[in-house]
Amino acid sequence: MSTSRSPRDDRLQKERPRKGVGRQLFSRHSRLRRTARWLILTSFLMIAAVFGGFLWFADSVASLKPPESVKADAIVVLTGGYQRIDQAMGLLRDGAGKRLLISGAHPSTTPAQIRKMTQTPTDLFSCCVDIGYDALDTIGNANEISRWIHDNGFSVVLVVTNNYHMPRSLHELRRVDPATDYIPYPVVNSDLTRKAWFTEPDVLRTMIGEYIKVVAANARDWIGIARASGLRTREEGDASAASFAH
Repeated sequence: MSTSRSPRDDRLQKERPRKGVGRQLFSRHSRLRRTARWLILTSFLMIAAVFGGFLWFADSVASLKPPESVKADAIVVLTGGYQRIDQAMGLLRDGAGKRLLISGAHPSTTPAQIRKMTQTPTDLFSCCVDIGYDALDTIGNANEISRWIHDNGFSVVLVVTNNYHMPRSLHELRRVDPATDYIPYPVVNSDLTRKAWFTEPDVLRTMIGEYIKVVAANARDWIGIARASGLRTREEGDASAASFAH
């Protein structure tokens, strides 16, 4: 006795393998499900690490305070605002260091302008203040400062810059010159411990931007990526020195 297969039977026969493959593909122990779980977990851990790192960075910046009655061989200030230079000049007047370097000044800025702006006595400015015009960024600051430190034989140096900029500044300085003892002296534009700074867009933007730069600097050094010197070319430096000699 012969049996005939209906078109419906043929269609069901063809669909069964497809459904079987689909069940295998999306089963709990399938490779696709394991890969998806791994990707989700990895993404979650990366987001948690980035967010946790930012919280740690923000807390470390907020807890930075200027040391009291500090004494060092010299003082360096990384340009980026007149408030930093004012603070550094005040430390020099108070005898916190014997000499001061203003690192990363723009070539168009003259010593006379800085002296007048900070109201520094002429004799103190002439004897004890140096101006560096070569640094273009924080890496350049570190190289310029290190060269100045070794030219003058200093070993303990006070570092003046904004509190949010201090972690990256110290990272670059210690990378270039680990032998020098750097003492942070943060300039606090806004007290991050006394207000909800994360509700202020400008402050939050600055903190996030600086955190990204800190992470990039550490990743660069960990991977071993070559970096530029951050200094003006010799021709630019010679022109600046000739035009604005101190």
